[in-house]
Amino acid sequence: MNIFCDIMNTKTKITLLGLVFIMIACQSRELTVQTSYLTGWKNFDNKTTNFEAYAGSNTTTPTGMVAIPGGSFTIGQMDEFITVSRNSERRTLTVSSFYMDKYEVTNLGWREYVEWTAYVFGNYNQDLVNATLPDTSVWREEMAYNEPYVDNYFRHPAYSFYPVVGVSWDQAMAFCQWRTDRVNEKRLVDGKFIERLPYDKIGPNGYMTEQQIDIFLKQNAKHPEYAKYNKVAVELPLSVAKQHGYEGSEIVGEDGIEPMVTMYQLPYEWVRDQFAFNTEKYLHASEYTPTMGKGIDRKVKSADGVMVIGYRLPTEAEWEYAAFAPMAEDENYGSPSNGKIYPWSGLHPRDLSKKSKGKMLANFVRGRGDLMGIAGAPNDGYVITAPVDAFAANDFGLYNMAGNVNEWVLDVYRETSFGIMTEYNPYRGNVYSRLQKDEDDKPILTATGCLAVDFGSKNDKRDFKDGDLASRIDTDYPLDTTGMSEEQMAEVKYDPTDILAPRITKTTRVYKGGSWNDRIYWLNPTTRRYLDQSRSSNTIGFRCAMSVLGDDMQTQN
Repeated sequence: MNIFCDIMNTKTKITLLGLVFIMIACQSRELTVQTSYLTGWKNFDNKTTNFEAYAGSNTTTPTGMVAIPGGSFTIGQMDEFITVSRNSERRTLTVSSFYMDKYEVTNLGWREYVEWTAYVFGNYNQDLVNATLPDTSVWREEMAYNEPYVDNYFRHPAYSFYPVVGVSWDQAMAFCQWRTDRVNEKRLVDGKFIERLPYDKIGPNGYMTEQQIDIFLKQNAKHPEYAKYNKVAVELPLSVAKQHGYEGSEIVGEDGIEPMVTMYQLPYEWVRDQFAFNTEKYLHASEYTPTMGKGIDRKVKSADGVMVIGYRLPTEAEWEYAAFAPMAEDENYGSPSNGKIYPWSGLHPRDLSKKSKGKMLANFVRGRGDLMGIAGAPNDGYVITAPVDAFAANDFGLYNMAGNVNEWVLDVYRETSFGIMTEYNPYRGNVYSRLQKDEDDKPILTATGCLAVDFGSKNDKRDFKDGDLASRIDTDYPLDTTGMSEEQMAEVKYDPTDILAPRITKTTRVYKGGSWNDRIYWLNPTTRRYLDQSRSSNTIGFRCAMSVLGDDMQTQN
């Protein structure tokens, strides 16, 4: 039986609102963290080296996620379809336990991401804000009236709990990084390991007076790049102007209403370096460490187990495993004739139970022109997407693993991947990176304040044992761009007259699951399609996953 053991160093107090504990598997074992089983010396003893010895894992399921216990299953095509690609060879493999979002990421969740970025960077780098926006033009079709979706689908509260679409694989990955950093920032603030960052200094009212900017520059004298502050004329309410020290005639406009005063914006470089919290930056770059909390004399380390290890997209194997939800008692799992060919049990897209007989189990196209059925009980109720909690969850408690929207997964697409994948945690797409540093051996930051990385050609494994020679041909060669606009040139990366040029590259990513605009065939979790990671669609969304460290979930209660 698992129990919680108090091994906290009282000096550092590794707690998080009393909820984050370092859990020790004390299952009648003689191994402990109090005393070294190798030397006999006591740990956490400041009279010696004060070695901090932690063990176990934080098994609390992250907010909004479901624990998926790992296991073996058969991946790949289950039915014979003569007219489809043979790109999903059947294989038995094993995936480790992991966490996965219960729902597809919603418009509301994505708006939180956009608004945070706009609040933090909007006054300093509008390009960063623009990069977070979904492409709402994906709803436009030449022969359809979809302008209401273009104008309202992302922003209107009527669609808050509908899945976000129009986001590329690249944007989804950036969202995962943002979510990781916001969760870890909150854990460190709640645990008093860092002080709450001063959002009021950088938001819409984040301006400084001349006296305040002088103090700021003196405090950051060793950072000459922070002297690039902006002097701006700002219209402030009278009460706010007085709070900043402006008095009398200097704050009264000619009409006596809103005064225009001279203020100073904090430099973008400071916001990027010191304010935009990033997990890796906090762990590995001391010069970018936020202000420490009261009573804390060191940074939190990975070994403390306080921070989450990171949100990401699920691998293709994880996604397919989670969709089928194979359970030990499911004797028919994997049988094309009697078992699951959809995330739900059985072979029919409608509920056959007496209580809900005839009710649709997913949001998809049932035939030419039939996107929602006839009025009444057989109607799934949605012409396009549906709320992310619509329809029944699968046996793992995941919603809409078939239909509604396709979902990006982590893998690079290759037709032959299933034939050469490893037997455990298979994945194509590894790129082993290293930190970029300047001439002073100082880590370089990206525009959003993350640590910049690069990699050599030997560390790029996306083409490992590719088997498809055509996909390795470099088609990004110069074109005759006569008469083309800059936008057109940015879109064209291959010779449009070369019909044999491959469309599969290192940036071609897999998406799975079927959508509101797909036939039922694509609802089978074994089906695979692909799109370049920079492109988006009104039929593709995503959900996040997270790896589990340490104990198998079956032993955790």
